[in-house]
Amino acid sequence: MSARILDILRLGAQGDGIGDIDGRQVFLPFTAPGDRVSVALEATQATLISVLQAGPNRTKPPCPHFGPDSAQGGCGGCGVQHLALPLYEDWKRGLVVSALEARGLDAPVGALVTTAPGARRRVVFAARRTEAGVLMGFNRGSSHEIVPVTTCVVASARINRGLEMLRSLAAAVALGPQAFRFAVLDTASGFDLSVDAPFKVSDTDRLRIIETVRTTAGVARLAFNEEVLIEKNPPQISFGSVTVTPPPGGFVQASASAEHVMAGLVSDHLGKSKRVADLFSGCGTFAFRLAVRSAVHGVEADGGAISALDRAARTHPGLKPVTCEKRDLFRRPLMTAELKAFQGLVFDPPRAGAESQSREIARSAVVRVAAVSCNPVTLARDLEILVKGGYRIVSVTPVDQFLWSPHVEAVALLTR
Repeated sequence: MSARILDILRLGAQGDGIGDIDGRQVFLPFTAPGDRVSVALEATQATLISVLQAGPNRTKPPCPHFGPDSAQGGCGGCGVQHLALPLYEDWKRGLVVSALEARGLDAPVGALVTTAPGARRRVVFAARRTEAGVLMGFNRGSSHEIVPVTTCVVASARINRGLEMLRSLAAAVALGPQAFRFAVLDTASGFDLSVDAPFKVSDTDRLRIIETVRTTAGVARLAFNEEVLIEKNPPQISFGSVTVTPPPGGFVQASASAEHVMAGLVSDHLGKSKRVADLFSGCGTFAFRLAVRSAVHGVEADGGAISALDRAARTHPGLKPVTCEKRDLFRRPLMTAELKAFQGLVFDPPRAGAESQSREIARSAVVRVAAVSCNPVTLARDLEILVKGGYRIVSVTPVDQFLWSPHVEAVALLTR
């Protein structure tokens, strides 16, 4: 192992600073272009020793847990809090631009729509029982080590106020020494908690957990490995004017403010369509906002999500007709003949994208399409398919839903 001096020249896709040593690239987290740093070099691996001279692209991280030198231990939840805002926003937008350019797409990409700290209503903690008590926090970067947190600057104020209570509930469900996921959704009626753990719950443990939650204020529901152990109040999330109870551990957008921006873009683009298909609909993020002006057909593979959408549609009068279909669009995309019924369409798939479905849309006569994605690479692939099929990209808007991380949402609007 040898110590070397390295000048950071640029940023990588994951937010690592990049410098050159002996003709090869070296990636270093927690660095920024313009920094001069000392690194320990061993074979192809480099470890940051210290920042010798800070460049103009650095700023003071707002979280006490951030970074390898943090007195709080170096949480792995955020990767780039040290980046000054202009560089950060250019880098985040650039992730979308680069993905489109790699596919040869010349698309108008707007400025990054920012999200404020404290906007995250959905947070997934890592937790594990130890001899000293339960650890609850986030995994250190590239590690299974759990760093406990006392605050989280991206999470909602209510989640931050409830951290000690949540830690006590994590202790109640820590039935074995293995690590587990503890998802927290901040809803209008209280926390919706979902435990994903590698151990089973006995009848005795089940009764004990139920009693613990029953006597804990602020909790609406707790599910253990998808089994609802107790629901004191139905968790409530609003999609426009419609209140929905999502399934336990079900997908909702992580930030209500980012969701509002994305839904506004989609609704404005598709608002004049008489009938709209909402593909990978979840439990109604876009469907209910679109149903103010259009008949909507929601399609989703997850049974719990599509049932939640259907229940909410039946109990909220005043909307245009909303129909639902449980269908795996990866295995059975809506075919071109089926798409004839729609003038507008929105799809919001998982990170894998919607390649098969995009091929069917590309052969269809649907006039307006909105593509929503949390993965610029698969989004660019799907947009390339649509453009080759005769669509024109009107705009692409990057949305910073996952603050200080290398993840970015994007909404692409297309017309035939």
